[in-house]
Amino acid sequence: QTCALPISDTKGLETRRVIFDGATEVDMVINVGALKSGNLRLVERDIEAVTMPCREAGVVSKVIIEAALLTDDEKVSASTLAKAAGADFVKTSTGFAAGGATVADVALMRRVVGDEMGVKAAGGVRDLEGLKAMVAAGATRIGASAGVRIVQESRGQQPTVAAKGY
Repeated sequence: QTCALPISDTKGLETRRVIFDGATEVDMVINVGALKSGNLRLVERDIEAVTMPCREAGVVSKVIIEAALLTDDEKVSASTLAKAAGADFVKTSTGFAAGGATVADVALMRRVVGDEMGVKAAGGVRDLEGLKAMVAAGATRIGASAGVRIVQESRGQQPTVAAKGY
């Protein structure tokens, strides 16, 4: 006889474990399949399984919606559910799907969550101009592997070969 926990329970247990181990921020990915099939209650339960222990422990929670895989209506639903569950941030992507943050996605997410939540643009931010565009669209955090290049550009320096991503 096997005993498998529902995914939401597993996410909750994993969240409590990483908090116990010292995490100060927790990222979680929504259940994209459940969202696409219209099972919003399951998506909501999954998000709450992570955000509730985070709130209890004073840990920042970020809900990754994987925007590149979603329609605009699904992005609105995912962002609305993250806000309702008390997440601190809604985040564009993990970086594993084809495509990362877009200015349009960040602006849409900002309109949905308002000023009460953070919006993190992750993936596809490769230079200072891209960073500025994301911030102008409403991003309060940026996830970028080109951080060195962006800082060099902000200082008026020529990006080094390593910072160009070669």
